[in-house]
This record gives sequence, C-alpha cells and structure tokens, in this order.
Amino acid sequence: MKKIDELYDGDKPREKLMKKGVKALKSYELVAAILGSGVRGRDVLGISREIVKVLESCEGGVVEPEALMRIHGLGEAKAAQIAAAVELGMRRVEKGRQKIDSAQKVWEVLKEYGRKRQEYFLAVTLDGASGMIAKRVISIGTLNQSLVHPREVFADAIAERAAGIVVAHNHPSGQCFPSREDRRVTQRLVEAGRLLGIELLDHVIITLEGYYSFSEEGEM
Repeated sequence: MKKIDELYDGDKPREKLMKKGVKALKSYELVAAILGSGVRGRDVLGISREIVKVLESCEGGVVEPEALMRIHGLGEAKAAQIAAAVELGMRRVEKGRQKIDSAQKVWEVLKEYGRKRQEYFLAVTLDGASGMIAKRVISIGTLNQSLVHPREVFADAIAERAAGIVVAHNHPSGQCFPSREDRRVTQRLVEAGRLLGIELLDHVIITLEGYYSFSEEGEM
C-alpha cells in the first residue's frame, strides 16, 4: 500500500476531501484527514488503517483514548483527537434519531405492514432518550410462542445496547383486538426483558386504520 508522500496531491486525504467532499473518502482516509500527519517511522495512512480496526471493534461505538494509544506511534494528543471526533459524530447521530415515545409513533413508523397479507412480527430498538436505533422484522407467520422466541427478539437489542424495545405485529384481518396468544407472547417477552435489563415498553397491534397498544390499555 502506498504511503501518503507517494500519492498524487489530489489523492491525499485532505486535498481529496476538499476537492470531492467527505463522502468520497474511505474510513481510513477520513481518519488520516483528522490526524494530518504520522510520526517518525510510521506513515499516517498506516496508522489510520489500524485506528479504523480499533474503531470497528469497539462495542456500542464508544471509543476510549486508552484503546487507541495501544497503537504504536499514536500518542495521547492524537488519541484524544480521534476519540473526540468519534463521540461528536455519535452525538450527531443520536440527536437525529426519530423519537418513538407513544404507540401512535410506533404505528406511524410501521403502518406499512398493515397492508401485508401475512402476519409480520417486528421490533423497534430505542436508546435512553426514546430515539429509534433500528426497526426490523423478527418473523413472518401466525404469531405464537415458538415463532417469537425471546432470543430472536432481544438479540439485536443487546448488541445495540438498547435501553428499551417495542414489539409490534400486524393483523391482516383488520381487527385490532389481541388474541389469547398475543397476550401470552407479550407476557413472555415482558419477563425476558426484565431478566435481560432491556424493558419491553409496548406491544402494538397494527392495521391500516389504527392500532392497539398493550401499554395504553394497561395490559403490561
């Protein structure tokens, strides 16, 4: 791999950024643009590639300077510089997350599933400020306890370090009222959430016309 002084001026990270914009740079080039230069015996691009590996291995996106300082040639000042830049980016992402603080908001985010002819079981993971981290399909088919296992429901929430989770499913019949099995699944997930430390905030039944919230109806 080429060192930075072997690149044409237009291919150097900072020059490339100014000419083509941030989206044109690879992750290690963005890091190199922040660092600016390497250290004696170590090229900035080489250090930047190692930094990206460390960043990708950090759980939950939290980067501590100490982890970066294990890289040969990276001192306290540059480690702090990178950690600060990553944290700033994380805060920008968190601020921009859609807030899900009611069953109405859940329905608005997931109401497209009201058109489905099969039952879709869905999960929405949330941060501590009720910001939506992700929404995803857990299973497709008639809702029952074997199809909706707590392991499948909470796996991504654990990986994302979510503070809470909302589950939902559609009723192709158009009827919002929960079945006995809907209630059994809900209670099982409430108990699993307590054990895992990730609160199940609501279970919402979705149709095109409206919704049923277990939380709002006092069933959780």
